[in-house]
Amino acid sequence: MAERYILALDQGTSSSRALLFDRGGRVLHQAQQALVSRFPQPGWVEQDPTDLWQSQIGAARQALREAGVSSAQVAALGLTNQRETTLIWDRHSGEPIAPAIVWQCRRSAPLVEDLRKQGYEADIRQRTGLVLDAYFSATKISWLLDHVAGARRLADQGRLAFGTVDTWLLYRLSGGRLHCTDASNASRTMLYNIHSCEWDADILSALDIPPGLLPEVRDSSGDFGTTTAACFEGEATVPIGGVIGDQQGALFGQACFAQGMVKNTYGTGSFVLMHNGDSAGPTQEGLLTTVAWRIGERTSYALEGSIFMTGATLQWLRDELQIIESAAESEALAASVPDTDGVYLVPAFTGLGAPHWDMYARGLLVGLTRGTTRAHVVRAALEAMAYQTRDVVDRMAAAGGMEVSTLRVDGGAAANDLAMQFQSDILQIPVQRPQMVETTAWGAACLAGLA
Repeated sequence: MAERYILALDQGTSSSRALLFDRGGRVLHQAQQALVSRFPQPGWVEQDPTDLWQSQIGAARQALREAGVSSAQVAALGLTNQRETTLIWDRHSGEPIAPAIVWQCRRSAPLVEDLRKQGYEADIRQRTGLVLDAYFSATKISWLLDHVAGARRLADQGRLAFGTVDTWLLYRLSGGRLHCTDASNASRTMLYNIHSCEWDADILSALDIPPGLLPEVRDSSGDFGTTTAACFEGEATVPIGGVIGDQQGALFGQACFAQGMVKNTYGTGSFVLMHNGDSAGPTQEGLLTTVAWRIGERTSYALEGSIFMTGATLQWLRDELQIIESAAESEALAASVPDTDGVYLVPAFTGLGAPHWDMYARGLLVGLTRGTTRAHVVRAALEAMAYQTRDVVDRMAAAGGMEVSTLRVDGGAAANDLAMQFQSDILQIPVQRPQMVETTAWGAACLAGLA
């Protein structure tokens, strides 16, 4: 028999990637296609839904083609994705009604303030495990229904479908047959009751969101059906066996299966997750309670600290300030000076996430002198990743009443030795970096393999 593989699709904020894993968990081949975000107004972030789909299916086809593997050799497909990013499309035509509103976008902050004034904050927190913030999907949905001509009327008629990126990709992969999500992604919408494990009717009513707009919620590992043959240029269909939000996927991929185990992913943002066991537990100030995964209808939970800007800060240095040519250059440049010489960067470009949750905060660069060089600024950006992570880890340790003994790390910036050593130094604990750093895709591959 021909060798068989797991195909993991990793749809992130800045790129779409596809990785082929063999039975031994080794990466046979991977492909990546860039994804562009647009910033039409201050605080707004959006992406083209067609680009999301085409970059992801393009990366999948490229990985198979370059590896010399046919879709008939793929035993299952696992999908992991940027979370909270919100899309709405027409069920009849399959066409999106507007650009995707990215998780970083702040345009729905006034809706959040309205909900706060109406006294919903504590109730939403208790039901969903999330703080009331524009980061999550709920107010993004309301904004689209209110600002796209005719959208609310069509939604009331059952013509429209909402999804986070996983749901959109499942819809396209299945040729429009699937309108579903998994419990980990559902728990990031601020519409999902993490205790009853269903869409919350009271929150939907408060936001005037029709229940028929929402996808079916399934386990993170299981039979999702198959792709169409057209996805892989007329070859065989592929079973879809796993779906999970990217940060929960990294928690699974890092084998953080025991309560109290902690990982941090240094991607566009950074996301610190602690396995919280089989109970959501009480809410913790400054932290989120989220579904880690659901397998066999058994739900596991996690505490999360969401940090909005880490790798994206290096992109800002590269693209807007143009003081580095690539993120990879940052380590050597930062190492060329012994410290920041008193320079500190607070990268609150899209507000502050955990543990502060300030939608209106903006970035600060302080401590500048005539002797400040670009090396000092770049080092301050790398150190800002570590300072933000320490804020969250300290809060987690206090909330859990336990000492965090090890931090498992992954993501692009985890390859930066200087940044990771500084992280270890200020936490005063070991930072463990796996040899196979593709932990998000690996988590999705494992869930598909289990199915």
